[in-house]
Amino acid sequence: MKKIPTNLNGCFILEPTVHEDDRGFFIESWNKGTFRNLDLDLEFVQDNHSRSTRGVLRGIHYQINKPQGKLVRVTEGAVFDVAVDIRRESPTFGMWTGVELSSENKRMIWVPPGFGHGFLVLSEHADFQYKCSEFYSPEDDRGIRWDDEDIAIEWPMKPGTMPILSDKDNALPRLKDAELES
Repeated sequence: MKKIPTNLNGCFILEPTVHEDDRGFFIESWNKGTFRNLDLDLEFVQDNHSRSTRGVLRGIHYQINKPQGKLVRVTEGAVFDVAVDIRRESPTFGMWTGVELSSENKRMIWVPPGFGHGFLVLSEHADFQYKCSEFYSPEDDRGIRWDDEDIAIEWPMKPGTMPILSDKDNALPRLKDAELES
C-alpha cells in the first residue's frame, strides 16, 4: 500500500498493491497492521455502500460532536471525491483536495474526522463504499454547500451544468454560516 499526502494535513490518498492476471485482480483494501505501519492507526465501526448515477453530487457532509473519519473507495464506476478541512484551528481551514476514485485506478482516500466530504459521479453509475470511524448520528449530521464560493471547489463539470442534488444538499449553508465543532 502506498500512502500519498494531499495538501490537507491528515488527509491521504492510498494506492493498494494490485495483484492482477488474466483471471482478474486481488487487492487488500483494509488491513489494520498495514495501515498501522503507514501511521494510520484506525478503528472502524460501520461500513456503508451507496450507488448513484452520473451527475449526482452528494455532500459536502460532516458530523459535529461525533465526527466521522472515512476510508473511501469506488468499486464500480468513477467519482470525483472531495475532502474539505473544516477544523477551525487548522492552517488549511476552508481548503479542499480532490481526487478521482474509480474501479479502474482502485485508489482510496482517508478523510479524517473534522473534514467535510462529498463526491460527484463521473460514470454512468458508481458504487461508492466507505468505512466509518464513528457511527452515523442523525442529530449531528451537518453539511456545507457544494458550490460555496469561499471554498471554490473545482468540480469537473461542463460550464453551465448543474449537478443532481438532494433537497437536503441543495439547502445547505455556506461554510461561513455552518455549524462547526467548537
